[in-house]
Amino acid sequence: MGQLVAIVGRPNVGKSTLFNRLTQSRTAITDPTAGTTRDRQYGKVDWCGREFSIVDTGGWVVNSDDVFESEINKQVELAIEQADVILFVVDAMNGGTDLDDHVAQILRRSKKPVILVANKVDSNDWVYNVPEFYKLGLGDPYPVSAVNGYGTGDLLDEVVKDLPVVDDEAEALEDIPKFAIVGRPNAGKSSIINAFIGADRHIVTDIAGTTRDSIYTRYSKFGFDFYLVDTAGIRKKNKVNEDIEYYSVIRSIRAIEASDVCILMLDGTLGIEAQDVNIFSLIQRNKKGLVVVVNKWDLVEDKSTAAIKHYEATIRERFAPFTDFPIIFTSALTKQRIYKVLEEAVEVYANRKRTVPTSQLNNVMQEDIAAYPPPSNKGKFVKIKYITMLKGAQIPTFIFFCNLPQWVKEPYRRYLENKIREHWTFTGTPIAIFMREK
Repeated sequence: MGQLVAIVGRPNVGKSTLFNRLTQSRTAITDPTAGTTRDRQYGKVDWCGREFSIVDTGGWVVNSDDVFESEINKQVELAIEQADVILFVVDAMNGGTDLDDHVAQILRRSKKPVILVANKVDSNDWVYNVPEFYKLGLGDPYPVSAVNGYGTGDLLDEVVKDLPVVDDEAEALEDIPKFAIVGRPNAGKSSIINAFIGADRHIVTDIAGTTRDSIYTRYSKFGFDFYLVDTAGIRKKNKVNEDIEYYSVIRSIRAIEASDVCILMLDGTLGIEAQDVNIFSLIQRNKKGLVVVVNKWDLVEDKSTAAIKHYEATIRERFAPFTDFPIIFTSALTKQRIYKVLEEAVEVYANRKRTVPTSQLNNVMQEDIAAYPPPSNKGKFVKIKYITMLKGAQIPTFIFFCNLPQWVKEPYRRYLENKIREHWTFTGTPIAIFMREK
């Protein structure tokens, strides 16, 4: 991957704060708690007309009690392997440690350009601590403050100098579909993405809440081209008792808001719970496409056709009145029907973009309206005269022009929606119906 900069270092030296400063965002979660960042977090930096990607990593640790130690270190190694330039962040306020020496040895062996960043120089008093980092053998340390931005301009100048030159006709970021993987913690979200791409792109453990940032992975296999978004598990408010997890929940919600289609993961061994319904409601409020995936199906004892139909009926009953969405029973562990999930997500995205010609819409729907007209109100009748589909809307949107739009109530709107879905394929996507006065 060209034009990629990786930020590495031991825990709690300010890597995520530096990432947010350089990307001018708040994408990476920052917290005084060491080990907050677990997955690699990607962003874009634009400096003096040069744009490059930057990746934040978890803190490198050895011989700790953290159950995530080996997984975090694996992610750091992958980031170093992919990077063109490495920013090695150390703590000027607290000085060097043996762990800094250990990371420096790894970076020297990588044969990659390494820029030593002495962070937390938040005042002039800490500048005098910077020279001690020459002992790491990685050249001149750059004093910076990720909190207030001190020294980051000089740092970026050095980064741009060390980056490989690319053609000016570099391909711009394409506007391609974004599929968010959402659900309760420990439903198998990261596992299914790893199964899709055939690599350990994300940390996967059996501890709920492992993923704390929303991670974007581009998928371009088998004729597909879209972004997969892995999100932190969404929990009930009364179970969010850590600041870190709170920010994870916020980012999960934002990932839903920024996506086109949400793949809602359910745990097949637990069934559908109230929190699943809450997440579904969040997807509906944001008018996103939906594919429901019942994961861990390999662990379910009764896999009969009757059991599947009962499971499907229960899901649709809990999600009613919106019931027109695909349900796939799968196992991320055995990769059973996982590509069916992608096929359905692509189909739902296509349904969101589907348009119906005005003439066809009027010819078909006027027959249904004549067969079951809107109920009268105080002796007056609603007459729907013309129907059209709004172009450029976020979701399929239909405008019904009539003489008394205020008298068309929700039950009749639902009848119209059901008829639209009966005649045209809008599976998985919400549709909007508006009544306007002719």
